[in-house]
Amino acid sequence: MDADRTPKIIGTVWGLLILNTLGSAGAKTIVPLPRSLIQMVTMGALVAAFSLALVVNVRLRVRASAYVSLLTLLLVTSVISSAHLESGFGALFRCARFALFVGTLWLLSRWWDGSLTFVRHHIRMYFAVLGSVAAGLVVSPGAALPDLYGGRLVGALWPLTPPQIGQYAAVIIGLTVLLVLGRRTDRVSATVIIVPSLVLLALTHTRTATLGLLIGLALAIGSLLLTSAAARRFFTWAVLCATVAAVGFASLLQAWFLRGQSKENFSSLTGRAKVWDALLAAPRTTGEKLFGVGLGDKSFGGLPIDNSWLAVYNEQGLVGVTLVAAFIIVLGGVALLRPPSLQRACAIFLISYCAIASYTEAGLGDASPYLLHLALAASLLATPAAAAPLAMPEVPRQGVPRRARGSEVT
Repeated sequence: MDADRTPKIIGTVWGLLILNTLGSAGAKTIVPLPRSLIQMVTMGALVAAFSLALVVNVRLRVRASAYVSLLTLLLVTSVISSAHLESGFGALFRCARFALFVGTLWLLSRWWDGSLTFVRHHIRMYFAVLGSVAAGLVVSPGAALPDLYGGRLVGALWPLTPPQIGQYAAVIIGLTVLLVLGRRTDRVSATVIIVPSLVLLALTHTRTATLGLLIGLALAIGSLLLTSAAARRFFTWAVLCATVAAVGFASLLQAWFLRGQSKENFSSLTGRAKVWDALLAAPRTTGEKLFGVGLGDKSFGGLPIDNSWLAVYNEQGLVGVTLVAAFIIVLGGVALLRPPSLQRACAIFLISYCAIASYTEAGLGDASPYLLHLALAASLLATPAAAAPLAMPEVPRQGVPRRARGSEVT
């Protein structure tokens, strides 16, 4: 087998990583699933992903990656902060999970060559996840649109929250749109993915995912305007449609965006600001400020933090915040320095989306879909491995007849 070709089993490994990051807590499902069973499935998926990656890369050949290197430093910081057991023994378990996650990314880095292979794996797996959400909506609309979440779409077969579903839908919509503009997929296949995903995104009423999709796509397509006529046409039509929608459907869009919330609740970001203020006001030792209190469930005072930067500050301290900022800046800087291309546009979309979502969603400091999105961006920004130079066969020197030697010029 050619070492430069990506084995098919790599797609399975990537899918198992995605399964691991789906989480174990969410909405009530049609058939109640014990949390211990869900955790067993997700952790089993991670162990299987690492094992398969190790089998296919038994020689431990990896590529240099600033992103994964910074993740490794973040892992070390997490171990240091968790060793004090302020967050309990669960912190060490989360560190072990994070270590397997980072180790698997190192093993996969061998095949990060700037191709769109991992983009296709990403879209297929998340579309399969959204398929389970759609199936739950068909089987039991009441369970999929519960009053507990204000009628927002949740996972009725697998416990997924509205922000999770919105994130998955937004990411595959954006990537598929870019593949169409780059003529790497046909419009029929793209429509099959984009239209249902848009419907599910609308049913989740997830503002962060919607804004991340729109802003991320605008930046990604903007990077193609000078080199792609299709991108220029799409951008023009998108601006025109957005203008018409803003004028003709302003009241409906406002109602969807507010989700029936009061202005006070909306201004406090659905209560998030109160948790953030309490977290920042809590007394901390110098060690806790630098390294945090250890990996936890991304909550403070029993309430979700819902901000990646504050969650990292709480669990991995200022050192962790610095490392997270570093890998986002590095990825963004490399993307800006690359010449215009479809791969660069996809990377810009993913980096922009994660940066926007980090304000109201946690996940940049531990194994999560956001770190997988950024890993995909890193694979797109990697330069193709240089082909080994072909060795020229040595031509044996033929003997020179004695008669000819005398005529040689010395």
